[in-house]
Amino acid sequence: MADEMYRDFEGKRILVVGGAGFVGSNLVRLLTANVEDISVVVVDNLLSSEITNLPVTEKLEFREGSITDFRVLDGIKDEFDYIFHLACFHGNQSSIFDPIMDHDNNTITTLKLFETIKDFKKLKKVVYSSAGCSVAKKTFGDAVATTEDSGIELNQDSPYSISKIIGEFYSVYYYKQWKLPVVRARFQNVYGPGEMLGAGRWRGTYATVWRNVTPTFIYKAIHNEEIPLENEGIATRDFVFVEDICRGLMLCALKGESGDVYNIGSGKETSIAQLAEAIKRHAQSQSVIKVLPKRAWDNSGKRFASTEKSKDRLGFSARISLEEGLARTIAWTKENMSQIDQCIHKHDGHMKRLG
Repeated sequence: MADEMYRDFEGKRILVVGGAGFVGSNLVRLLTANVEDISVVVVDNLLSSEITNLPVTEKLEFREGSITDFRVLDGIKDEFDYIFHLACFHGNQSSIFDPIMDHDNNTITTLKLFETIKDFKKLKKVVYSSAGCSVAKKTFGDAVATTEDSGIELNQDSPYSISKIIGEFYSVYYYKQWKLPVVRARFQNVYGPGEMLGAGRWRGTYATVWRNVTPTFIYKAIHNEEIPLENEGIATRDFVFVEDICRGLMLCALKGESGDVYNIGSGKETSIAQLAEAIKRHAQSQSVIKVLPKRAWDNSGKRFASTEKSKDRLGFSARISLEEGLARTIAWTKENMSQIDQCIHKHDGHMKRLG
């Protein structure tokens, strides 16, 4: 990222809600490492994250708690230049297991935050993290790049995707009704260093540990364990490296038009089977790929995003190729295996009870 972009954050005070999570902690690290005069406040309840994700720096203040807690909300004053709202209940399978908890951590969070900050005068921009799965066409046929104005279907696969699109509804409402300067960043499938398997507290399902496809495949490939491939891996996704996502978030804050939405992705379609083979190759793994049935709930077969608008309006395009990103993520995983294993094994008792 160009130094001049970081200079735009000099002297600024920033709030990152969900800042100890995978994406949030990467954003915080980049800002505090590259901006000399900056003040960052992180609010996170550590439900699916670890405090060790955050850098140790005087530029950072950590407030443990949920953004739905009025005691936490009372501490958010009109003193921030930018707010990044990245808190969510991670992710699809956990939300299916406990939709009430998803609502409490992924839907009401947005409403309470926006209601708190709707009259703020200093605030230049609020960036809300949405999800491409909420608007992508549900198909296992040939995928067409999802644009920002693609229609929203009532047919959703999980409470998580429902929550994310509700957050977009609230973003548009608070912009139109209160002129809250909200920009929606529609994430594609993020991967990269810092995504800790098993991070946070037990949430009642094995997805607490085996949460996303990329870190799961990488961990199993490094250990030469079977790699589970649902539905022969025919599903496709738009994989985007976490540093590119963070750069997109910053561009949304600095250049995004209030009330608008931007896809933040690579714009490239990769099948899950191709991902598995690439991970095996980079990890020099002897893992056997085990084909499993299709997940009954998952109808988002093939999808990727159009990034033309983000390129034209924000100057955003993904810089890190999947091959480079996987190599960097595998290296990080090996270097941090001890901490990852600690996070995984703290859930051993719960996992045994699930069988």
